Amino acid sequence: MHQRPLGRSGLAVSRLALGTMTWGRDTDPDDAADQLKIFLEAGGTLIDTADVYGDGDAEAVIGSLLDHLAPRDEIVIATKAGLTPHRYRARDASRGNLLRSLDASLRRLGTDYVDLWQVHGYDAQTPFEETLAALDQAVASGRVRYAGVSNFSAWQTARAATWQSAYPGRAPIVAAQMEYSLLERGIEREILPAAAALGFGVLAWSPLGRGVLTGKYRNGRPLDSRAASEHMAGFVQAYLEPRSSSIVEAVVTAAAGLGVSPLEVALAWIRDRPGISSVILGARTSGQLQGALRSEQLTLPAEIAFALDDVSAIEVGYPEREGAGYPDTYFG
Repeated sequence: MHQRPLGRSGLAVSRLALGTMTWGRDTDPDDAADQLKIFLEAGGTLIDTADVYGDGDAEAVIGSLLDHLAPRDEIVIATKAGLTPHRYRARDASRGNLLRSLDASLRRLGTDYVDLWQVHGYDAQTPFEETLAALDQAVASGRVRYAGVSNFSAWQTARAATWQSAYPGRAPIVAAQMEYSLLERGIEREILPAAAALGFGVLAWSPLGRGVLTGKYRNGRPLDSRAASEHMAGFVQAYLEPRSSSIVEAVVTAAAGLGVSPLEVALAWIRDRPGISSVILGARTSGQLQGALRSEQLTLPAEIAFALDDVSAIEVGYPEREGAGYPDTYFG
């Protein structure tokens, strides 16, 4: 599998990443082990997780498997902290909570460092400088190699990246993990231009539009799908609407013409978008992961890529379209 630099940092990551959001809940440990083996055998290196996935069980599953499957220095572990869904505040990016969460993640993962540590969401109740100082402390301690953010708005991401680059010794923001797919192209307005200007890489989560771009929901909701899952139904529902259906049909048509699956088309499209360092595959089963990994062999013909750009294009209004120097390619 091809490797790419994470933004302008020295960290190389596989251009397809293994997501673990369902591990410890909808994906059992045996299937998780199969997924990890398949991913590593395909040349993948980047494993994405978070302290809240499976209430920490996803990290524990990863920790139980890694020692048996690959040397630690050949794996890039990315985790996140700052979401606190079971507490009085849903987000807590205070220094104390972040550093406690990091220590707990390291224990579950069975390692003394993570390669990439990301703040999982913007916390308006904590001073921005305090949150970023926690990243500095974690990197300085050796427990974290690189720092990033996830699900921040463009101004929040740009502020963090600019603040961290203002003085030597601060931990640069090297990554922003954001939702991006043919069904959700909002980051093209400002996040991707900011990434190009400020030097951070983008990790794309939910590249299959929460599973909708596979085409599995064209005729209903399969009983074994995320839309039928107690934990994930609301997550999928947002993309089961008419605009999404027209995009899905375009993907299905393209796939039929190329003799591949719709998910391969959707993944190949996003993998080759400007500014994307890695695409996170959130497979629930090993069979789904194998299908997703086949996209590594596919490069879309230009005319198909352009057609998909067109059918899924978003409106770019003022002031984004007035931004001097924004690469035209970001606007579809």
